[in-house]
Amino acid sequence: MAFEEQRVDTGAIDQRSFRERNRERLIAFQRLMRANPNMAIGLGILALAVLMAGFAPLIATHDPQALDSYNKLQAPSSEAYFGTDRHGRDVFSQTIFGSRLSLAIGASVTIATILCGVVIGISAGYYKLADNIVMRFMDGLMAFPSFLLAIALVALLGASFQNVVIALSVVETPRVVRIVRGAVLSLKERQYVEGALAVGARPLRILATHIFPNLVAPLTVQATYVFALAILVEAGLSFLGVGVPPYIPSWGNMMGDAKLFMQLAVWTIFFPGLFLSLTVLGANLLGDGLRDTLDPRLRGTG
Repeated sequence: MAFEEQRVDTGAIDQRSFRERNRERLIAFQRLMRANPNMAIGLGILALAVLMAGFAPLIATHDPQALDSYNKLQAPSSEAYFGTDRHGRDVFSQTIFGSRLSLAIGASVTIATILCGVVIGISAGYYKLADNIVMRFMDGLMAFPSFLLAIALVALLGASFQNVVIALSVVETPRVVRIVRGAVLSLKERQYVEGALAVGARPLRILATHIFPNLVAPLTVQATYVFALAILVEAGLSFLGVGVPPYIPSWGNMMGDAKLFMQLAVWTIFFPGLFLSLTVLGANLLGDGLRDTLDPRLRGTG
């Protein structure tokens, strides 16, 4: 009987400690948001964008691809909140569903770029032979204008979601590689790395335990900028007609389709452009806030 009472008491203590830890985390998060309002605003914008994309079928009022030849270029009204385009499609529903593509491309490009950048950058920074080979190739890729290189790759591969992700990942990976390589070159000269080498630690263990953890902060910040740039470049490609297929709702496709009717129906390009700008702004604000928080040299500065 005493054993059962002790077990119940222990469970209650563990539950209270779990609640206290969650409460402490919540308080720390609130302090962080108050200390960095830009990051709070950026996080809020991106959270709203994610919710909008996730609940797009519930938020949209019409089928985004439904054509209505009798209601072309209708001004915003109670039936069509953002008006209609030149095909009679509901701009509000297209804008809501367009967030799905933009966020999916931004997330896919960010994941692919960071993974490739880490593997290539660590190899180039730690192994001198790989550095001489890899970085010359990265310098060659960076010699091309980013947007033109993306257009060329999509034109070569074909217009599709996967090919846009591949093209943008190729364009953005060299920048991440340079950041990782520079950090690794600095970290491998630290005394704790030299000490690990002296006691016979293998390179893989050194990379995993001493170098990679120190790359998390700069990579987290860089990931937000890659995310924002991927969304922006995808919209530019789709605007020019070389991005995702035109039948897929996307902010770039909407603006590209509306460019000939800007003066006649400004709402067809204004609303997708507004949502695009706010999403990119949110990612940039979040990146700036993370940089100020994670970089010890910037803590406490105005």
